[in-house]
Amino acid sequence: MSKTKSRGNGQGTAYKRGKTWEACVTIRMVTPEDPAKKPYPLKRRKGGFPTKAAAIAYCPILLAGGVEKKTQAPRLSEYWQTYQDGEFAKLSSSKQSADRTAWKKIKPIHDVRVDCITVDLLRRTVSDACPTYDPAKDCKSVLSNLFALAGADRFADKDLPSFIVLPSHEEKETIPFNDLEQAALWRLYESGDKRAAIPLLMIYTGMMPGEAQKLRVENIDLAARTITHAGIKTKVHKATRIVISASILPLVEDLIANARSNGFLWKRNEKEWYEAYYAALEAAGCRRLAPYSCRHTTATALAIDKNIAPQTIKRVMRWSTTKMLDRYAHPEMSDALSAVDTIKKTCG
Repeated sequence: MSKTKSRGNGQGTAYKRGKTWEACVTIRMVTPEDPAKKPYPLKRRKGGFPTKAAAIAYCPILLAGGVEKKTQAPRLSEYWQTYQDGEFAKLSSSKQSADRTAWKKIKPIHDVRVDCITVDLLRRTVSDACPTYDPAKDCKSVLSNLFALAGADRFADKDLPSFIVLPSHEEKETIPFNDLEQAALWRLYESGDKRAAIPLLMIYTGMMPGEAQKLRVENIDLAARTITHAGIKTKVHKATRIVISASILPLVEDLIANARSNGFLWKRNEKEWYEAYYAALEAAGCRRLAPYSCRHTTATALAIDKNIAPQTIKRVMRWSTTKMLDRYAHPEMSDALSAVDTIKKTCG
C-alpha cells in the first residue's frame, strides 16, 4: 500500500489501497482517560474511489460528517483502521503484536456494524475464540479501544466491552529443572547431541526463549562474558547485558564455531527450534518442561545461595525489581531445611 498526502493539514488525505483510493480526514484529537497517554487523532475515512481526485473531492464531505455516516454506523473493521492510525501506533511492538493477534481472533465480527453488536455477541465471540484468560483479556482490551472510538462518534455504547466475562485466571507455577535433569542434559551434550545446548544455554544465562532463538554471534563478547542487544520485551531486558556463566563458556565457544553462515546460532524457524528443544529433553530423560523453566531454574539456583544478594540476582535476571524473586525462585524443601539449619543454638 502506498501513502500519498495530497492536501494541507486539516483538509484531508488520499491513500492508495490496491486499485482504488481512500479519503481520510482527521475530525479531532481524542484525549484518553489515562493522563499518562497522549492525545491521538480521531479519523474518518471512506474508500472505493477510482481516482485520487475523486477521493480528495470527498474529503470536505467527510469533514462535514459524511452523508453516509449519518445514516449508517461504520463496521467494526473501520474503527480498527482508525485505531491503527491513532493510539495503536504509540504502543510498544510487543503490545502491537498482541493487539493484532487479538483482532484476528475476533474475525467473525469484523464486518458487523458497531450499532448491531450486542453484549451477547461480544461475549460469544470472545468466548469461542479465547478459552483462556490472557488471550481473552487482549481481545477485551482491543474491543474497549474500538468502542471508545465508536462511542465518540455516538454510534455505540463505549462501555459495551466491559460486559465481556473473562475466563478464570489460574496462573500455573513454572517448574524448574532439578539437579539430576541438568546433569542429564550435560551428559547428552557431551555425548555429541548439540540439541542439549538450547536448554543449557538458557539455564546458565537466564535468557528467555525469544532471546535465545534470535541470538547471533555478533551479540556475544567472549572476553567480557556478556551478550548484548539480545534482550526483548521490557526496557530493562533490552538495556541490560546478559552475563555468561564460566561453566557454559566452552559450550558458547562451540556454538560460535558452528554458527550458521548468517550469524545465527540456530535456524530462525521457531517451530524447528522448539522441536529441537523438546527432543533434547526427551533424549536426556527430562520432564517435558516448557522453555521458560530454564529461566526459572537460573533464578532458583541464585536464590538458594545465601551468599548472593537479591540485588545481584536482579541484575543477572535483568529485572526492574527484586519482587520478581517471588515469582521466579522455587526453593525445594531441602533448601528450606538447609536454610533453617544455619540458625545455631545459643547458650545463655
